[in-house]
Amino acid sequence: MVIRSLGSALFIAIFLATTHRVNGANPLPRGTPEAQGISTNAINDYVEALDKIDAIHSFMVVRHGQVIAEGWWKPEAADKPHVLNSVSKSFNSTAVGMAVTEGKLSLDDHVLKFFPADAPADPSDNLKSMTVRDLLTMSGGHDTEPKPVDGSPSVKQFLNSPVVHQPGTHFLYNGMGSYTLSAIVTKVTGQTVGEYLKPRLFEPLGIENADWPSSPEGFSLGAHGLYLRTEDIAKLGQLYLQKGRWNGKQLIPETWVQDATSKHVENDKEPHANIGIDWHQGYGYQFWRCTHNAFRGDGAGGQFVVVLPDQDVVVAMTAGGANMQAELDAIWEKLLPAFQDKALPEDAAAQGKFKQVVAKLEVRSAKKDK
Repeated sequence: MVIRSLGSALFIAIFLATTHRVNGANPLPRGTPEAQGISTNAINDYVEALDKIDAIHSFMVVRHGQVIAEGWWKPEAADKPHVLNSVSKSFNSTAVGMAVTEGKLSLDDHVLKFFPADAPADPSDNLKSMTVRDLLTMSGGHDTEPKPVDGSPSVKQFLNSPVVHQPGTHFLYNGMGSYTLSAIVTKVTGQTVGEYLKPRLFEPLGIENADWPSSPEGFSLGAHGLYLRTEDIAKLGQLYLQKGRWNGKQLIPETWVQDATSKHVENDKEPHANIGIDWHQGYGYQFWRCTHNAFRGDGAGGQFVVVLPDQDVVVAMTAGGANMQAELDAIWEKLLPAFQDKALPEDAAAQGKFKQVVAKLEVRSAKKDK
């Protein structure tokens, strides 16, 4: 009995050592799936489902604050930064929340207040009533999303685009609005969003070398462009799961976390709704609501940080043009039903299979329409 117990303990130690790729400062703790109430067989089923989706790059599953499974499809790697696309918006929103907490702005501030030199000569009533809150909820009032000229976003172009709807009443996914939020943070702090977040978010979470380019106007792109590692994405989700608290310190108020991840506007009639059912669940402050009482940061091509509060779980995924609803379905179908309230007996055979499967993962390019 003692020998068997020691052997099991030795296997678990080896399992953790071979799956734990320590990167950057303050890595998340690691554990086995069984120790956190899910079987490794369920994890293997999840990885198998992901591997059937073209262009998957990575995944990380965190439960009760511990990484219980992680993997990268070669040539992707744990220490390789990945473009987040619109998951950047959730980091941008976090910067807005921190600036609000510091009293530098209010959600009810009118957008024109920050850009008197960029406003049209005769702004419409709708534009004059547009607030920071409206930008956060993608309900600024545009009927058509303003597009950057020559690839460079412009606050002036955003403000001079027709505001057809009363702000707060019409959801339209609007990257230029997110960029304008980034510009507002810079206006009130004197720093780009990337600079502003470094001591307040990146350093406390142990996120190193965050790469977030700026526009010719000098503002972080806000809507996209941020490069981070898979574990960095998971840490943002874990921070929100922990209601803004990290290592005993409240980085963002619990009230902001609740507000930012709650449904503020219907989004089931906007073009993104064609992606799948999880684009019908409402929108918060640059966070999407999901089925199963979950919420997420979400980026084109398959970038995700999905938070399941009821299960105390965070799932991060990156990809290069994957079927995004299929990525979420893999969570709902393979992981969600398998989470248990108590620890399970360790399964050395399933854990060994997991290591073998993950070691062989290789990126399969997304199929292109002929």
